[in-house]
Amino acid sequence: MATISQRSNQLGTENAFVVLAEVGELQRKGNDILSFCIGMPDFPTPQNIQNAGVNAIQSGKHGYTPSAGIPELRQAASEYLNKSRGLEYDPDDVVVAAGAKPFIMYSILATTDYGEGHEVIYPNPGFPIYESQIKVHGAVPVPLHLRESRGFNFDPAELESKINDKTRLLILNSPQNPTGGIVPRRELEIIAEILERHPNVWVFSDEIYSQLCFEESFSSIASFPSMTDRTIVVDGCSKTWAMTGWRLGFAASKALAPAFTKWVTNTESCASHITQWAGVEALTGNQSGAQLMRAKFLERRDLIVGLLNEVPGVTCLNPGGAFYVWPNVTEACQMIGAKDSEEFRKRLLLEAGVAVLADIHFGRRVPDDGQHVRFSYAASNEDIVEGINRLSKFILKNTR
Repeated sequence: MATISQRSNQLGTENAFVVLAEVGELQRKGNDILSFCIGMPDFPTPQNIQNAGVNAIQSGKHGYTPSAGIPELRQAASEYLNKSRGLEYDPDDVVVAAGAKPFIMYSILATTDYGEGHEVIYPNPGFPIYESQIKVHGAVPVPLHLRESRGFNFDPAELESKINDKTRLLILNSPQNPTGGIVPRRELEIIAEILERHPNVWVFSDEIYSQLCFEESFSSIASFPSMTDRTIVVDGCSKTWAMTGWRLGFAASKALAPAFTKWVTNTESCASHITQWAGVEALTGNQSGAQLMRAKFLERRDLIVGLLNEVPGVTCLNPGGAFYVWPNVTEACQMIGAKDSEEFRKRLLLEAGVAVLADIHFGRRVPDDGQHVRFSYAASNEDIVEGINRLSKFILKNTR
């Protein structure tokens, strides 16, 4: 039998989808499960965006587009990035893809060479596809720990200690998945100063949650003059406009846009023509739908954080953005005799019908930082109240 490549066998996955499948199987068997495991807005795409997609279908927008995207969307995306971040991108600096996720791969491919030992520094815990893509494309993953004591940020001094002659790319994510933490502007300034001493390092700035900042205005490292030309700014429509299934993202980089365009041509050809027109409406049309969703997420954040901090053995920092909380369950694990957060997660699902993700689903556990799980609060207030009530009863029932 023909063999499968080692590269494919070593390719990681996104555990939210694995757990989601597990939840679906339990629900099909009749189990009552409340799921907080998937990072997907539970709202419909705003009606004006839906209408734009339908109009694109009915007006014959069915064919290929330029690989970099239709001019109207590149124009809209450049104006959106410039207005929201104080930048000066031209439409030609923007490339469109089927979601923001492909740009992780394209950026690693554009800045590292296979087998040369080039290193990519990435946040841990972090979006699991970062580490997976770094490995599969022949670079060396270098985790940079986000610590609870720092509000789930990293120590800039630790960042500088990890940079060497082999470092080619730094991945930043703010607001962050899975912690909901934000890298404040004062720390971005320190990071920029460090990187000025290391001119060979690119920055991949994952800003997909940029419009879901609750404690302070969003800041991009690309807004610092020394970093603009070295930063790949990545955003998209999935989170802000509830368009996860539409698959539309974009990246901006004056230097790398031509390389990204070639990678799109070599992989997906182009993003969906229909979706691109819906994206134009998302970026330029009425924003009341997005504003309503943001207000609801803030309401839910305050609700779930307050409830979690009343649960025995659980503490939860107030996240600055996105729609995730990252409660510390170290004491709760001890109370019920769970060896770690993964055993805690499994028992919570099977015994209480509450689905969450464990810290190990987002990378290696941060040393000396305890046990954590992730709740996505892209769920109704009623489900949040019931889910945290089940969590509390589960811990009390099993306390030894």
